[in-house]
This record gives sequence, structure tokens and C-alpha cells, in this order.
Amino acid sequence: MEIITATKEQLPIIRDLAYKIWPDTYGQILSSEQLEYMLLNFYNIPSLEEQFDNGQVFLLVKEEENFLGFAAYQINCKTEGKTKLHKIYVLPETQGKGIGKLLLQEVENRARLHGNTHLFLNVNKYNKAQEFYKSQGFVVVLEEVIDIGHGYIMDDYVMEKEL
Repeated sequence: MEIITATKEQLPIIRDLAYKIWPDTYGQILSSEQLEYMLLNFYNIPSLEEQFDNGQVFLLVKEEENFLGFAAYQINCKTEGKTKLHKIYVLPETQGKGIGKLLLQEVENRARLHGNTHLFLNVNKYNKAQEFYKSQGFVVVLEEVIDIGHGYIMDDYVMEKEL
């Protein structure tokens, strides 16, 4: 298993993984309409290209010829010294095998290499992944409600970890 830095040409792989992963991750939390709206808006190729161009680094986990998950992070996001973990997802059938932890450790290592001292993320208040983040040393630092348009919101915790 290896972690690679994704190129712009590999963004369709990220999109395809999101479409496979999100229904399992958010199917019990969001309406099918909001889920579809978010996928269409956040994971269309022009949106992913914009995220890429605005400083997000995308990572892919690859085993042989199969891609099992992805992450995206941004060094010095919003403030100097802090890295934001924008996304981290693994295929449902691979969860519990340490792939998410591997991706997280890679992001932490890259953040440290850039002199960042904190890693932060947003997680839906009802997403069971917050337990994973807590087990990895993250703590809730605030609550955030983000209007994403079309009458939808993201009701999140912001979690942070000192590196």
C-alpha cells in the first residue's frame, strides 16, 4: 500500500471515490437531496481543480492498481502554523484496516515538515468519524454552522490537534 500525491489529472479518481464513499458515510445523516447537492458541488471536476489551485494537496491511497481512499490538506490554512485536513475518506469495505490512520499520519508528517504546529478539521456533528478523530488526539474547539446554499447547511464541530 502506498500514499501518492495526486496530480490534477487524477482528480477524476477523487471524484469517483467520493461518489462511492459518501452514500455510506452520510446516508444516515443527510437527506439524499443534500447528499447529491454536495457531491455535485464539491466533487465536480471544476470545483476539485479550484480546490487544487487554491492550495489543497490531494493524497491517494493505492494498493496495486486499486485506489482505496483519499485525503486533502492545506498548509497554513486560515492562519500561519495550522494545517487544515479538508477531506479524509476511505472505501467502506476498507474501514477499520488502518488506512485512515495512515493517511492522517501522512498529513501530520507533511504539516510538521512545513513547520505547522496544529492540525484542524471540520466534522459533521453526527458523523461517527469524530470518534476516530478523538482517538487520534483531536479535541472539539468550536461548533460551526456553514450555509452551503440551496437551503442546506453543514452542522459541524471544528476539531484540532497539536502536532
